[in-house]
Amino acid sequence: MKKVIVLGSTGSIGRSALDVIRMHPDRFDLVGLSAGSNADLLACQAAEFGVDFIALTAGGPLDTRARHIFLGDEAATQLVKESGADIVVNGIAGAAGFLPSLEAVEQGATLALANKESLVIGGAFITAQALKSRARVIPVDSEHSAIFQCLTGEPADSLSRIILTASGGPFRDRPAQTFRHITPQEALSHPTWSMGRRITIDSATMMNKALEIIEAHWLFETGLDRIRVLVHPQSIVHSMVEFHDRSIKAQLGIPDMRIAIAYALSWPERLPLMLPSLDLDTLFTLEFHPPDEDKFPALSLAHQAMEQPATLPCIMNAADEVATGAFLNGRIRFDQIIDLVRETMDRLSASTATSPEELIGLDRVSRKIAESILS
Repeated sequence: MKKVIVLGSTGSIGRSALDVIRMHPDRFDLVGLSAGSNADLLACQAAEFGVDFIALTAGGPLDTRARHIFLGDEAATQLVKESGADIVVNGIAGAAGFLPSLEAVEQGATLALANKESLVIGGAFITAQALKSRARVIPVDSEHSAIFQCLTGEPADSLSRIILTASGGPFRDRPAQTFRHITPQEALSHPTWSMGRRITIDSATMMNKALEIIEAHWLFETGLDRIRVLVHPQSIVHSMVEFHDRSIKAQLGIPDMRIAIAYALSWPERLPLMLPSLDLDTLFTLEFHPPDEDKFPALSLAHQAMEQPATLPCIMNAADEVATGAFLNGRIRFDQIIDLVRETMDRLSASTATSPEELIGLDRVSRKIAESILS
């Protein structure tokens, strides 16, 4: 039995992780849960699984019989530190997931990472600490899980290219000159995946793929010149790896996050899942197209950010969180999201950060600058 905690248990990733654990109660002992503000659902989940360690970072009141309760901004990090988990599933949305991820690898736990912002903000710190403590970081993002699966069993020096697939979001075929008229409701209507609000907007702008480029760099120790993005509307090929002999491996499957979560929980084994199979008997087409970087300039921002990897990715992520929130609240247009991110990066390009604490400070400053630009 592996002791597991799920951070962000009330969100899309968290609920999917609990589904996997329900399917295999003989394999996993759920010992901890954390949420942002959904106290009612968190209490229900804790009662269902008999969890003793729970954390709520905002909101309340919290009606629970759990013996160990952590509240406030540092609650999720405290939960990781005190619970003694073997596996930490980090499904927290945004920059708030960075310090819990860092704590997980400091504890030597396996980090099942869905919070890509952890590596975008502080990839150097997390990878260095994981090496020191011999903790393993296993990706849960469908694209990075696919790459991880394709690389399993292959010599490290045989990798030639990583090919990240992208659905292209709901606007891949929409003319750029109409982007100023896009509504939040339109942007939240993803064609293939069911995700949280921020990541769905990021998919629509392709900022999500920009963050994933940086995440892939840290996870697989690969230069950005060897990471390519291809638009794949069907979302069946979750990503590919090309080797030096020009062979290409791809991981295919239905678009369901429980597959990647289950693999991260059970690696190197595979768990049976009560999910539908990919129907290969039905005739379907697999399309791949290069992304239109003029229409989706977020992709070029990833390369710009990694020119100063200690600071600009952190600034980019913080500004994007502000910008997507502003769009959803009707404060800016869809076509202004990336403009706000770029201007924030430009204003803070001389910033420095040499510790996780300084990165958290830079995250706060970046949000304030982005808000001042909005004002």
